[in-house]
Amino acid sequence: MLLLPLSVLLLLTQPWRSLGAEMTIFSQKILANACTLVMCSPLEGHLPGHDGEDGREGPHGEKGDPGLPGPAGRAGMPGRVGPIGPKGDNGSAGEPGPKGDTGPRGPPGMPGPAGIEGPSGKQGSMGPPGTPGPKGETGPKGGVGAPGMQGFPGPAGLKGEKGAPGETGAPGRAGVAGPSGAIGPQGPSGARGPPGLKGDRGDPGERGAKGESGLAEVNALKQRVTILDGHLRRFQNAFSQYKKAVLFPDGQAVGEKIFKTAGAVKSYSDAEQLCREAKGQLASPRSEAENEAVTQMVRARKNNAYLSMNDISTEGRFTYPTGEILVYSNWAKGEPNNSDEGEPENCVEIHPEGKWNDVPCSRQLLVICEF
Repeated sequence: MLLLPLSVLLLLTQPWRSLGAEMTIFSQKILANACTLVMCSPLEGHLPGHDGEDGREGPHGEKGDPGLPGPAGRAGMPGRVGPIGPKGDNGSAGEPGPKGDTGPRGPPGMPGPAGIEGPSGKQGSMGPPGTPGPKGETGPKGGVGAPGMQGFPGPAGLKGEKGAPGETGAPGRAGVAGPSGAIGPQGPSGARGPPGLKGDRGDPGERGAKGESGLAEVNALKQRVTILDGHLRRFQNAFSQYKKAVLFPDGQAVGEKIFKTAGAVKSYSDAEQLCREAKGQLASPRSEAENEAVTQMVRARKNNAYLSMNDISTEGRFTYPTGEILVYSNWAKGEPNNSDEGEPENCVEIHPEGKWNDVPCSRQLLVICEF
């Protein structure tokens, strides 16, 4: 039997510190079965040796160098899956990423089918009137029509204001004979115009019906005389009115009423007497137009003027000199108030702004008469 030296056995049985647990297990396996490290077969052709038990223990050999680490062992079987841990808190929201580029425009879609026609809506409110269009051009003059039947005289018309004589116009063609209107006042004679061209002879008309007796013509003449008599009376009244108005300069005319002033400044009683002597009365505006005419005269003279109205008979009840109640007024704010402490404010003055105010009748104000 070949025996390994004791130093080898000691080396084999000495666990290496650097090899760890695996080398320790390996050395234990060698000690458990010594035959794996000793050749047990006898030597052929040699004598058996002496038992080595009587020999002395040899010296310990030097400590050998640590061997190289052995290869890593195979990975063990994975352990059992552990229990699921608690859910973690939600992380903070990240910042939004940059806006992506606009994608290419897709091809246009096919038009859808036409929808069902809806019910008619309610009629809208009428819009504001549009601006008037430009005046059209004068159309061509019509031809001469057939002569009409003579009409009955109409009622007398109102006297119109005398107009300035116009320029003589070119002779026009004969127009259609209209119905006879009311006889107006005779106007001033105009300049004689040049003779017109002789007109073409018209076609003979149809034979008229047999006329009535001469009594109808007499009645027509009487009616015309009545109309002329009315015109004469109006001329006389107008002439008398203008004759009175001549007494005062600086007048204003509104309709058939004339306002005049001589620039005099008097008390109410003296102003009233002055207008009465001139066959008129103190200014009594009964409309906005008449009030504006008096206002212009006051503004031009730069002095307040008396009006005819007063409340001498009944305090707070202003009337015209005839006793009629006012049909128009233009009091200033807070007027009339009868606020004068010295004497009552029973008369009315008009300011350059056209507003009225009650004042004592003793004040010296501008006199404006109306005719």
